[in-house]
Amino acid sequence: MKFRPLHDRVLLRRIEQEAKTAGGIIIPDTVKEKPMEGEILAAGSGLRAENGNVVPLDVKAGDRVLFTKWAGTEVTIDGEELLVMKESDIVGIVEAA
Repeated sequence: MKFRPLHDRVLLRRIEQEAKTAGGIIIPDTVKEKPMEGEILAAGSGLRAENGNVVPLDVKAGDRVLFTKWAGTEVTIDGEELLVMKESDIVGIVEAA
């Protein structure tokens, strides 16, 4: 199935964090929080301004981003759990050092 977000929405996949702390303690699944980092799979065309012009998004497919804790709507596409959210719920882009 193909999915194309509309306007200022993006489709992203959560990136699972390490199940171990820096000290080597294994974190069980029952106490792990859902990750707030993800990879953008698809992005809409942009937000339409009041004057009718389309303002393009600052993110694009392939970007790794951080988003707010309660952001997005969970959807299942082809058996994979993904998130659809507005660009305003994205805190920033994670860039490789």
